[in-house]
Amino acid sequence: MAFSRDPLDELVVPDGTEAQERDLVTDGDVLVGGRATVGFGVRGRNVLAGESAEFGGAIEADGDCRLDMWCDVAENVLVGQDAYIGERVHIGGRLKVAGDLDIGDDVEIEEGFEANGWIVIRNPMPTIVFLFVYLKHLLLIGEDDAAQRLISEIVDDEDEDEPDAEPLVIPRNATVGDDAWRVSTPATIGDDCRLHGNVRAETIDVGADCNVFGSLRARGDVTVGEGTRIHGDVTTRDGDVVVERDARVLGDVSCEDFELGPDAEVDGTIRADGEITMRTTERERE
Repeated sequence: MAFSRDPLDELVVPDGTEAQERDLVTDGDVLVGGRATVGFGVRGRNVLAGESAEFGGAIEADGDCRLDMWCDVAENVLVGQDAYIGERVHIGGRLKVAGDLDIGDDVEIEEGFEANGWIVIRNPMPTIVFLFVYLKHLLLIGEDDAAQRLISEIVDDEDEDEPDAEPLVIPRNATVGDDAWRVSTPATIGDDCRLHGNVRAETIDVGADCNVFGSLRARGDVTVGEGTRIHGDVTTRDGDVVVERDARVLGDVSCEDFELGPDAEVDGTIRADGEITMRTTERERE
């Protein structure tokens, strides 16, 4: 995987992600930028959160969990391997760690904690901040090869038996919840995802066979993948909208140019300032 910009400058929802009743569930890692608000609990492989991130539910990490300073978790934090908790973190439930625990000063854990490995009480290095600041610095000075080697070393350290899943990335200052997913960056949603809430982003690209129980609104282009269902409006201020084959929008569409794929449907009104293109299925020559 090659990075040409800050990895936290885009909302990325990997394939198969589900917003369940109380949790956001994914097979891969979860990366949350600083000052982001996540109304759900999260369940993933490794969970890493930047400074002042907030979680409205529990955190369940099969691998490591790293919470930078001033993070707030409303419920339990359950960690399958090691945990790194920065100073002044608040956990509204219990902290359970199967491996080692590295914990900073003035951490408040309302229902106590337990760890099966070593417990070190100090101010741990905010690993997620160090990693992304260092990576961003390499990219800014043009050291793309060094940045690629850094990412490769991190990936190579992963257990070969673990699934090669793309991480769930929530950018800094984002708000994610049942009502809305609000980011000021592009948003990419993978295939076979099931999400609740209206998506608000710079641009939006939704993969195939998704169910989004809300509307899509962007400043730029919006793409709705094959077989996807959008249970709301699709609106863009200055961009185009493409609705791929067999997709369905259960609301209105408003855009510049509009393209409708074969067997795709729009239940509401289509408002396009520019061109409207309706693709048809290919027919055999008689």
